[in-house]
Amino acid sequence: MTMVQEKAKVILALLPGVDCAGHGGCGYPTCQACAQAIADGAPITTCSAANNETIAAIAYVMGVEPVKVDKKVAFIKCAGHAAGKIRLKAAGVESCDKAKEKGFDKGECSYGCMGIGTCIERCKFGAMTNVDGQIVIDKEKCTGCEACLSSCVQGLIKLVPEDATNFIPCSSKNNEQESFEVCGYGCIGCGDCAIACPKEAINMVIGNKIDGRYAEIDYDKCEGCVSCTAACRRKIIVDTVHDLAEIKDTVAFVKCTGGAWGNGKLVEEGYASCLEIEKSKVALDARDVCKYSCLGLGDCIEACRYGAISNENGVAEVDYNKCVGCGDCFRACPRHKIEMVPYIGVKQSACESADSTERRMEVCGLGCIGCGDCAENCPNEAIEMRYGHPYIHDDKCQNCGVCTYLCTRSAIKERVVPEYNYLQRNALKLDE
Repeated sequence: MTMVQEKAKVILALLPGVDCAGHGGCGYPTCQACAQAIADGAPITTCSAANNETIAAIAYVMGVEPVKVDKKVAFIKCAGHAAGKIRLKAAGVESCDKAKEKGFDKGECSYGCMGIGTCIERCKFGAMTNVDGQIVIDKEKCTGCEACLSSCVQGLIKLVPEDATNFIPCSSKNNEQESFEVCGYGCIGCGDCAIACPKEAINMVIGNKIDGRYAEIDYDKCEGCVSCTAACRRKIIVDTVHDLAEIKDTVAFVKCTGGAWGNGKLVEEGYASCLEIEKSKVALDARDVCKYSCLGLGDCIEACRYGAISNENGVAEVDYNKCVGCGDCFRACPRHKIEMVPYIGVKQSACESADSTERRMEVCGLGCIGCGDCAENCPNEAIEMRYGHPYIHDDKCQNCGVCTYLCTRSAIKERVVPEYNYLQRNALKLDE
């Protein structure tokens, strides 16, 4: 046995020992061929799955200086929720490429992961599993061998640094409206993250259509700060270091103070959603239900991914500790009773009724009656009456509490927010 053959034998024993069958990043059909290539003079880093310890050992065998590599692991650029995986699996499709040939139904993302798992079969290190139709990668088991990359017919699997903390799990090239309709986790291509990034580490990748693009992180530049997660309108950017739920520019605010009476009547009649009420054009006034109120039937609750909305006495109530300002509830409310407001702890007028004072009293026990006491007594002149309701100027409000103390109807609400959110805002310079 020649010296080169001896080295190839030792190198083969040092390699991870799981044959990628020609699909790995080394470019060779077998581990034996890879080991032989290294022994013949190929770079000691040829095996993509080899860690720094293995590379150092190979360097010793070859009599060269060791080379340090930055380990990379696989990441799927899709949250895996809208590519039609359930329909395709039910149809008995065995592979992702065959599933793609069948096409997609309306409302399915043609750019997403189909969850069938062709990549799982390709992975020889057991780093990929299928959890309820969503492919999950075990970072600890992934060696970065690259075998899974070519298995994805959608081109969704990328290698990222092992120590990366920020991820954008979407490759959709749909426009904003299409992205929202087909997937609650889709990138809408707004570019806010790219603008906010202080290191210019985010690129907007143009899709096949003029109006389609998505965000992609350049990990050579990314330093793992919170700028992109804070700026993301959809709040889909995964940040494994910072608490996404505590970083926001805006939060949801429900423009209604009391709907218990109306909610109770509608529930008794069998109505189950606000959209149903709107589509059926139900005569609310004839039922003595405030036609300006939140109906409390929960369309927004179902839309919220963070459990930040609940039904409190017939009205949607936002938990500002959980709200991330994504706007899903705002879009889901068919009656436009939710708006996105600045994330500052000033007061908000929560009643929009245009009825007479008498009618407001008849249909709601908590609605604003337009008395004007709040405006007359505000020490900062931050409140004016408009169409029988207080309008609060955020730039003048000092949060003194006089208006809420005087309001006998609890129609003025305060968003109480934790102090450290302000510190985060200052660190990000979001208020400049």
